[in-house]
Amino acid sequence: MPTEKIRFDWITVALYLFLVLFGWLNIYAACYDESHAAILDFSCQHGKQLIWMGVAFLMALCVMLIKPRIFSNISYIIYGSVIVLLILTLFIGTVTNGGQSWIDFGAFKLQPSEFAKFATALALAKYVGDINTDLKQRQTQLVLSAMVLIPSLLILLQHDTGSALVFTAFLLAFFREGLSPYILIIGATAIILFIAALLINKFILIGILFVLALGYLFLWLSKRSAKDYWHIAIIFAACCLFTLSVDFAFQHVLESHQRDRIYVLLGKIEDPKGVGYNVDQAKIAIGSGGLVGKGFLNGTITKADFVPEQETDFIFCTVGEEWGFVGGLIVVAAYVLLLIRLIFLAERQRSTFARFYGYSVASILFFHFFINIGMVLGLVPVIGIPLPFFSYGGSSLIAFTLLLFIFIRQDADRNALF
Repeated sequence: MPTEKIRFDWITVALYLFLVLFGWLNIYAACYDESHAAILDFSCQHGKQLIWMGVAFLMALCVMLIKPRIFSNISYIIYGSVIVLLILTLFIGTVTNGGQSWIDFGAFKLQPSEFAKFATALALAKYVGDINTDLKQRQTQLVLSAMVLIPSLLILLQHDTGSALVFTAFLLAFFREGLSPYILIIGATAIILFIAALLINKFILIGILFVLALGYLFLWLSKRSAKDYWHIAIIFAACCLFTLSVDFAFQHVLESHQRDRIYVLLGKIEDPKGVGYNVDQAKIAIGSGGLVGKGFLNGTITKADFVPEQETDFIFCTVGEEWGFVGGLIVVAAYVLLLIRLIFLAERQRSTFARFYGYSVASILFFHFFINIGMVLGLVPVIGIPLPFFSYGGSSLIAFTLLLFIFIRQDADRNALF
């Protein structure tokens, strides 16, 4: 039988190239200095990003040339290697911006937490693809939970809360493979209770929960049994314990600046010159861009360096100021199209491994995109995660490139896998 021709999804590749190249233009604008205006000035961040782009493109090409089955076969090895790097980071990592998440190799630095995302996605896809069962079995859930919690807890110990939270994105991939929707409901309830416990007196909140429990039991439940009473009692007790534990978790898990950012977002404190400064300046920059922006390299707020981390976490405000609403809309549309395309590709996979991995890629990119844009616009707390393919940073660009192109390679050979 003749072998089927391998076809790469060039739509996804084109969206990737657009985001990387347009991202570099905005990094150049955010870091622009007339004394270092040369594109190939490798002493500046835009020059260094060109190097990382070259490395990322080379890595993408290498991935394209590798047989897709190999990624499944070595997924646990990659996962274990990254776990070792995360452990080493706790002992030999350098501290940057309050987080001990970098390993210094002299001329360059490596951030293992960025690579932990695609490593975990590979390992989870391998496990889900091998077990040939749904995700509702307790043992399966425990194994998958451990595989997610190990890297996220190690990253949390590095004081990189933002990167640790990214691992919650795997819930979306689990849900696609048959995880009970009750898990998502529990997660959403926990978030609502967490926010409510910060805004409302704990005992008043417990009273509200008690009224809701009674209302559900006597008004909405038509047939009641002893089992129903026990279920409601257990759920009510769990909610009360969670509510009472919020203060402890808030004070001992989150850093002081992270607590302040949440308080600013919830309106409990106002600090326009402190923790709220970045967001306020970012919104001013985006608003000043108007419909079509001030033009490339003409951003006054960008030039005045009012927004810290403008080339990394707050890169989107450069887009808003210099390219305006139209430019911001194009960037958002590119991400939305990429996510839709990834879901389409994932659904047409013939192997569980490739499908789960595809949904993991889409979930991770969605989390980064939603949170990064949301924090720049002041809609979510600032937790410090990059905009995929767009923000400055070698580790993040290479890791996101590997994450995406491993899936593109899986899709290209989907009919040859079986």
